[in-house]
Amino acid sequence: MRSTAAGLLSFSNDHYGMGLPGLMGRHREFDVDEALDAALRVFWSKGYEGASYADLTKAAAVERPALYSAFGNKAELFRKALDRYYERYLNYIPEALELPTSREVVTHILYSAVDLNTRYPEHTGCLGINGVLAGSDDAEPVRQVLIDARAEAEHRLRERFERAKAEGDLPGSADPDALTAFILAVNHGIAVQAKAGFSRERLKKVADQALSTWPG
Repeated sequence: MRSTAAGLLSFSNDHYGMGLPGLMGRHREFDVDEALDAALRVFWSKGYEGASYADLTKAAAVERPALYSAFGNKAELFRKALDRYYERYLNYIPEALELPTSREVVTHILYSAVDLNTRYPEHTGCLGINGVLAGSDDAEPVRQVLIDARAEAEHRLRERFERAKAEGDLPGSADPDALTAFILAVNHGIAVQAKAGFSRERLKKVADQALSTWPG
C-alpha cells in the first residue's frame, strides 16, 4: 500500500504517445506531481465514484489518454493519490505513536485530525473516509484498499496501547483493543462531521470530550 509516485517527475507525449492515436507529435508536457496532487484534491472532495473522468482531467489540465498513460486506470490513480495523502497529510499518525504517553498519542491524533479535516474548505473531511463510504461493485477493489489501510493503522495503534499498558502508562484494567476502536470511531466521526460542515471549534470540543474519558 505504500507504493509512491516518487520518481515520476514529468512526462511528455514523446514518452507516453506511443500507440495512442492523435497524441504523437503534440509534445505537450505536464508535471506528473502536479497532476497527481490535482487528482488527489478531486478524490478528497468527491470520493472515488463521485469523481468523474471529466473532473480528473479538468483538474489535472491534461487529456484523459495522457493521464491514464501516466498513472493507469482510475482505480490506480486513486491508489497513487491515497499514497500521496498518507505521505503528505497523515504523517501526524506515526509522529503520534512515538510520543511518550498514551494520552499524548491520542491528543496528537485527535487534534491533528480536527485540523486536517477542516483545513481546506474545498475538500473537508478525510480522503479515506470520503473515498468509498458507499459504492458500487466496481468500487470494491478500492474500498478494500481503504479497509486494509485502516486495518494497518488500527494494528499499529493497538500495539502502542498494549505497550502503554505493559509500561504502566495505562491501568491494568484498560482494554487496548476497546481503546483503539474508540479512538478510531471518534477520529472517523470527526471526519464525517467535518464533511457535513461542523466547525473546527465544535470538533475540538468532540476531541476534548473523548480525552476527558481517557483512563489513567
